[in-house]
Parts: sequence; C-alpha cells; structure tokens
Amino acid sequence: MLSYIIRRLLLIVPTLLGIMVVNFAIIQVAPGGPVEQLIAELQGRAISATARFTGAGGETVAGAEQAQAATAGTEPSKYRGARGLDPAFVKELEKLYGFDRPAPERFLKMMRNYLVFDFGDSFFRDRPVVDLVIEKMPVSISLGLWTTLLTYLIAIPLGIRKAVRDGGPFDVWTSVAIFVAYAIPGFLFAVLLLVLFAGGSYLDWFPLRGLVSENWARLPWPARIADYFWHLTLPLVALIIGSFAGLAMLTKNSFLDQINQQYVMTARAKGLSEARVLYGHVFRNAMLIVIAGFPGAFVGILFTGALFIEIIFSLDGLGRLGYEAIVNRDYPIVFASLYFFTLLGLVMNLVGDLTYTAVDPRIDFERREV
Repeated sequence: MLSYIIRRLLLIVPTLLGIMVVNFAIIQVAPGGPVEQLIAELQGRAISATARFTGAGGETVAGAEQAQAATAGTEPSKYRGARGLDPAFVKELEKLYGFDRPAPERFLKMMRNYLVFDFGDSFFRDRPVVDLVIEKMPVSISLGLWTTLLTYLIAIPLGIRKAVRDGGPFDVWTSVAIFVAYAIPGFLFAVLLLVLFAGGSYLDWFPLRGLVSENWARLPWPARIADYFWHLTLPLVALIIGSFAGLAMLTKNSFLDQINQQYVMTARAKGLSEARVLYGHVFRNAMLIVIAGFPGAFVGILFTGALFIEIIFSLDGLGRLGYEAIVNRDYPIVFASLYFFTLLGLVMNLVGDLTYTAVDPRIDFERREV
C-alpha cells in the first residue's frame, strides 16, 4: 500500500502542472486583463469582455486607436482603452502587474512561489491572497460540511428503504419526488425559497442574506448557535435538494445488487432475522462505494455546488470570491484558487481510494495489474 500511495502522490505533480499550464495559456489569450481593467477605471468607463467595440459610424474603437497611432507615428497599444495615455505610463502598469515579462517567465515564477504556498497579493483588493482565502473559508466549509453530512444522513436511509421495498408504492412515489428534485436546478430552487420564506411575496421566516446577524458577536452562545443555523437553513435546503437524489439512487442500487447475492440467501436460510441480514451482512458491502465517495462529494459540494448559492444568498465564501476574481481579472486569486482546489481534489481522490481499503480490507490496490 505504501508504494501505491507514493505512486499516486507522484502522479499529482504532472497532473497539477498540466492543469495549471492549460488554464494559464487560456488566460493569456482571454480579453480584458487587469491592465485593461485599471485603464478602464482611469478612463472612467467600464470594460466588457468583448474584444472590440463598434462606434456609431461602424468604426471599431480598436481600429480608431490603431489609425490614430499610425498617424502619430507610434506603435498602437495592445490594450483597449489606452488611447491618449502615455506609453510610459502603460509600461508602468504592466510592470505593476508583472506583465512586463514574457509569459513563460511569469508562469515559472508563479509555480515556484506556489510550491511554498506563496500566492502573492490580490491585484484589486490589495491584500495577501492567503488572508482572503482564510477569511472566506469558514463560510464555504460550513456549507460544504453540513450539506454533505445531511445529504448522507437523508440519502442512505432513504436508499436502503427503497431497496427493501423495491417496486412498492413507497419506492415509486419517492422515486418521482427524487427525480423532480434532481431536475430542478439548485439556484432556481434557492430563488424560490427566497421568494417564499425570506420576505418575498409570502412569508418572512428566514434572513435574506449573510451567515450570521450583525449583532452576532454580542449574543450569548446558545443564541449564536441558533442564529447561525437560522441563516444556514435556506442555503442548506437549496444545496441538499440537488445533492441527495443521486446518492439515494446509488444506495438503492448498491443494496439491490447485494441483496440478490448468494451469501444473502445463505444467511436467510440459516434463520437470521431480516435486520441482521440487512445490516450485518449487506450493509458493509453495499456501502463500500457510497462511503468511499464521501471525500469527493465533500470537495464537489464545497467548491462547485455552493457557487450560485453563495451569490444568491450573499454569502461571502470562496465561491463568491472566485467568481468576483474572474469578473475583475484578479489573476492572483484566480490561479491561487485553481491551484489550491485542484491540489485538494487530487489529494481527496487518493483519500477516497484509502477509504475503500478502510471500509473493506479485502481490497488491495497493490495487487492490481497496471
């Protein structure tokens, strides 16, 4: 097992490097970088993600800038909106953001810093990226952890009951409810919850935004805990609705597969009770794939599923931080988030494999043929 773990750890390096290279290359050709963002702010206008703007006479802004530069005998600026700015000033902006060096050199320097988890400072927040991530992490961890735990607590018993009553009325109507819930996008269900229960057109039972109230620090501890879960209720419901459906069906199918095995019929022939057969023999084998998928499910909910939920409920977490960084072209946050989340995902894949061996010691990855 030790050699398998070492091989998996070594494979993380080229995988992580490949992902970073591909995304870095895409960013280089994407329009609207941080220099253009700052130029747009200096010029007093917003910048869009399109490559060109068309004027009233059909002439593009980029074409006008090139024509003006040609008339003046100077080289046209590669940045949209830089017309009228001193080229030396534009060079200073490039130096400020590190764009005065070639892309390969910038990438190598970035990766050297990332090896020691030095993610630099945010372009537009003027704070270390690590501090921003640590500040936003409690919100995302709260959403991811509670959603994963509640999803498993709901889906596993539901899947077992559906397997035991396969084909019966309970299995049929719960399947309909599961597929309807799965078909509704989580963000759409979140908006519906806000309208119904957060002071929309109907009830005003839950807060509209935030993870805690403004006076949370002044509340006694029991009131703090109640306030925390009061704010988490709607976001958690929105996340769980779209998460438990697949897990419930996976649990049901795993149990059905094991219930039809020979050892189950043997156990029943020995006179064991149905509960002893189900939870003493079937449960261990059926839950192997479900329990082993817990690390990956947590990472998926933590860093992908909660993005829209954080935006809709105004929760200041990692998903919202990454979204704002992409919109504002805050590359240190973008690449630091990509690096950290990718590394965590790769490590969690290894943890998932180790979980298989913990749940069922008969599994030995060392004996697999490569």
